[in-house]
Parts: sequence; structure tokens; C-alpha cells
Amino acid sequence: MANATFWDKAAKKYAASPIKDIPAYEATLDRARHYLRADDHLLEIGCGTGTTALTLSDSVGRIAATDVSAKMLAIAEGKQADQGITNVTFLQAEVMKPLADAPFDAICAFSILHLVDDLPETLMHLREQLKPGGYVISKTACLRDMNRFIRVMVKVMKLFGKAPDVLIFSAGELERAFKRTGFEVIEAGYFGKNKYARFVVARRPA
Repeated sequence: MANATFWDKAAKKYAASPIKDIPAYEATLDRARHYLRADDHLLEIGCGTGTTALTLSDSVGRIAATDVSAKMLAIAEGKQADQGITNVTFLQAEVMKPLADAPFDAICAFSILHLVDDLPETLMHLREQLKPGGYVISKTACLRDMNRFIRVMVKVMKLFGKAPDVLIFSAGELERAFKRTGFEVIEAGYFGKNKYARFVVARRPA
């Protein structure tokens, strides 16, 4: 699986790292809930150690949460057991893998779209996994909008195995990619001080 080895190695450190901007994270999830219903079947791709899926579990009927890393998912399942949450299913799967219980009412894609192999291909796949009228709710690092020095540092870190492969695009390019693959961009903006992590909600037309 793509990048599974990198994320397996990073899992323990990732799990121990605190959320940098808790108010922004909470605001993001509060806004995501605006597009969710109590009976929704939600898919989260790139769920990592499960914090977001478990936090949103009381807002929907059930969640399928996927990640390529078995070690990330083991941590997620440990959290789930501790919290006694029963409506989340964690699955080891690549982003591009079709899931048997598709189509979904909504898809969450937080901090993952800059890590896929091909953005337009991924968005088209997500569209196919989504019911007509459903939403992709995303927050994505737009590296082209960052300081050039940061982009160089990411490339250097990748050479030493300290960073995964990343796509470099701007917030505008991200939104245009959604539109070109048949989505309607319903909402876009930022939360907190980080003006490089673009929140985008896109709807598959009914």
C-alpha cells in the first residue's frame, strides 16, 4: 500500500503529538457537522489514529474510517475501545480502493488530499463513492500558498525519509480541481491562524 511503511513508522509519534490549534480544529468539525445528518453513513479517508472519526461519531449513524497504516488503525481501535464507541468501523484501505458499502452520504477528507498520487483522479473516485447530493468535506494543506522555503524543506525532509510524497497546489487550484471533476463548491475558507489549510465543502449534484 502506498506510503503505508512511512505512516507505520510515524504512528507512535503522530499519536503523541498534540493538536496545534485546538480552537481551529473544533471549529472545523463544528462546521463539518452542519453538513451531516443523524442517519448518515459517513466515510472518512486518511483517518490516521481515529480522533476525528470518533469525535464525529455522535453526529451520524455510522462511519467507515480508512487508512493505509495498520499501526495508525491499531491506535484508533484502542481509542475506540476506551471510549466505548460502536458505530465506527476502521478499515485498512488505500484512498482509491472502492468500498463495498458505497455510496456514502458524505465523505470527510482532512489533511489527506495533498498526500494522494493524483488529485483529479482521487476526486473523481470520491465522487463515484458518494450519493448524488452528498458532500465531500475537506481540509487540505495548500503548499503552493506557503513560503517557498517551506516547500524546499519538505523536499529535503522527503530525501531523508522524514516526510511523505506531497502534491503542491494552491487553494485556487484545489477548488478548480473539485469543479472540473463535477462538484459544486459550496463553501471554502480557513479556521484559525493557518491560512494554508483550506477548508472546502463540495457537493455532488443530485
